Amino acid sequence: MVTTPDGRPVPPPQADERTTLEAWLDFHRATLALKCTGLDDRQSRLASVAPSSMTLLGLVQHMAEVERNWFQRVFAGDDVPVVFEEDKGDGFALAPDRSLDEVLAAWQEEVARSRALTADSSLDDAGQLSEQEAGHVGGKDVSLRWILVHMIEEYARHNGHADLLRESIDGVTGA
Repeated sequence: MVTTPDGRPVPPPQADERTTLEAWLDFHRATLALKCTGLDDRQSRLASVAPSSMTLLGLVQHMAEVERNWFQRVFAGDDVPVVFEEDKGDGFALAPDRSLDEVLAAWQEEVARSRALTADSSLDDAGQLSEQEAGHVGGKDVSLRWILVHMIEEYARHNGHADLLRESIDGVTGA
């Protein structure tokens, strides 16, 4: 496997559709983890610019919730609770005693579960959206292909936020 100088897996330039989608999703997952590398708990809780309260810790929590929602609830049809109890389900609320290491571990568990749930599935296999989500998408059925593309988009958007947050914390840019 080819990696970037910072250790992230480079998606192969010539691969089948499934490999390409999963590789880009893994690249973006690795990018989010990289943005948190070397930070302490206090730094991970710093917001960049008022009035935003977004933090790197909150972003990782959010992505744990997003992983659980799209792969466990939507794709697998599992009835599972939110990852972080004090939250409304979006992951951004911070508990005073929750560490960055704890949140990263919870997120990695969700990623591992997502991989396991989809390992033997076809890109054409579909999950079911809630009525509310279906109203935004235009239908209840969403293929694994659609979910993977959505997850790439979700991570890419939030990695842009993570880049700005990290730069405001300690000046680290890139990736």
